[in-house]
This record gives sequence, structure tokens and C-alpha cells, in this order.
Amino acid sequence: MNLRKNILTALLLAIGFILHQLIPGMIVGMKFDLMLSIMFVSILINSDFKNSILTAIIGGFITAMTTTFPGGQIPNIIDKFVTCILVFLMIKIVGKYKENQVFILAISFIGTIISGVVFLISALFIVGLPAPFNGLFLGIVLPTAITNVFMTIFIYNVVKVAIKLSGSKFIGN
Repeated sequence: MNLRKNILTALLLAIGFILHQLIPGMIVGMKFDLMLSIMFVSILINSDFKNSILTAIIGGFITAMTTTFPGGQIPNIIDKFVTCILVFLMIKIVGKYKENQVFILAISFIGTIISGVVFLISALFIVGLPAPFNGLFLGIVLPTAITNVFMTIFIYNVVKVAIKLSGSKFIGN
């Protein structure tokens, strides 16, 4: 893996950490997971399997450390790992459209839904849910998916412009 790509991933995840830390717990400790937007941008910018795994591991541990969901540490790690692999596969399947804004919107929405469902199911089996699944899905996961659509597009375009201005040439690998 390229050092520049790893540094960009680390910087993005640091921004994700700050965003995840700032968002308060909303419904029974669940919070909007804006770290997902950062993770999606990282995988879109650097579509390498090793980067996806690195992003999943670091993103999972960061969200596990900052979760406000009771017992949400392990479900956070599981959901980030599953989500990153599935998003990586979606990007590889439709690779030539990965810079298309509509595709980025779709990846962000679908990826957030996958993450939320995996988190809720794993939390259900590991620690139990403090509220009904449907309530948590409709109250947190769906609004987070809508929010992440806008966040992902915004962050992706900002990072893409920054990379272009810096003269780096690793978008689109």
C-alpha cells in the first residue's frame, strides 16, 4: 500500500473520529454514525482491499471507543467490518461509475443501511436492544442514511478537490 494513501485514510478517519465524538447519543444511546461517510469516502478514493480492511478495523475501533450505546463496542466493530467489505465489493462491481455523484449517493445510502442493520442485529444477539428493532431502525438508521448521503457527497467532493490541487494522482485506481 502507498504511504500517501495510508496517510489520507488516517486523516479521514481522524476527521471521522471528531465527527463521531461530537454527535450526542439520541435514542437509547444510539447516535448518527457520520464515521460511515468518512469510511465510504476513504474506500471510494482508495479502492484497494487492504485499505478497506484497514478502514474497517480502525473505523470500528474508533466508533467502539466513542459509542454511547450500552454494550455497543463489539457490534460497532462487526458492523464496520461487514460494511466496508460490502461497500468495497459494490465499488468493484460498478467500478467505472465510482466517481458518479448518483452512484456515491447510492453507495452511501445502501452502506449506511447495511451498517445499521448489522449493528442492530449483532447488538440484539450480543447485548440485547433497549428498544424495538423497528423503532431504532426508523428513528436512527434511516435518518442517518439520509444524513450520510449529503455528508458523503460533500466530503468526497472536498477531498477530491484537495487531492487535485495537491497534484496527487490516486483517485480512480
